[in-house]
Amino acid sequence: MVWELDSSDGRLELTTGVTGPAARMGHRLTIAMAWRASVQWSGDEPTAVELTVDVDSLEVVRGEGGVTPLSGPEKAVARANALKVLDGKKFPHIVYRTSAVAEAAEGYVLTGTLQIRDRVRDCAIDLRVEDLGDSWRMSCDAVVSHADFGLKPYSLMMGAMKVADEVAVSFTAERAKTG
Repeated sequence: MVWELDSSDGRLELTTGVTGPAARMGHRLTIAMAWRASVQWSGDEPTAVELTVDVDSLEVVRGEGGVTPLSGPEKAVARANALKVLDGKKFPHIVYRTSAVAEAAEGYVLTGTLQIRDRVRDCAIDLRVEDLGDSWRMSCDAVVSHADFGLKPYSLMMGAMKVADEVAVSFTAERAKTG
């Protein structure tokens, strides 16, 4: 059996930080991205997961902090800068593939690799699974470092304000028990 999931089943969000002497002037961004996942099953146990994120789907949802509220044009500039950092034209997808799935107290531990641009890094994820009666809710949180993938965070004012190296990733999806 194979489960096919996508953005209509949940959300994948990134939250950036701001660092540098002028960090108070910058916005901490919440970014949404479209995704699709395939979960392979053997009987009642998941055996493999592959999640693919569409880089061009990147949307700046909101910005917290900053001197003024984040405007529409500023969201567009932040999106363009993020796509440049990710080299979205050359590398249109971010991919996570498991090499092992192990049962854990609150769900599963997914062990695998994360590929951003042309770099692949080992990545373990604690996937929480909740029984909602008619459906399952799957969720996880992780931190990804720009430096681990050779990405240079966007900066302004000669580095006095820049996107923090670590980006928080949050994923939640629901799947009906039948169908």
